[in-house]
Amino acid sequence: MLALRLPEEIEQRLAALAKRSGRSKSFYAREAILEHLDDLEAAYLSDEILKRVESGQERTYTLDELERELGLAD
Repeated sequence: MLALRLPEEIEQRLAALAKRSGRSKSFYAREAILEHLDDLEAAYLSDEILKRVESGQERTYTLDELERELGLAD
């Protein structure tokens, strides 16, 4: 279960969309979350990954190294 507060303008737009389309506000909130969750994870978690790479905690590979590692090199 999720409860959230929206700015009044957004709440009104969401309510109007729901009324005009015959779908619930929850339907559209769910659709928006599903549509954008990957982008949000990438945006907010990429900084964490970058810090690990810069600190040496994560190994990085060049394309040539990756191809060799995967047995794809000629």
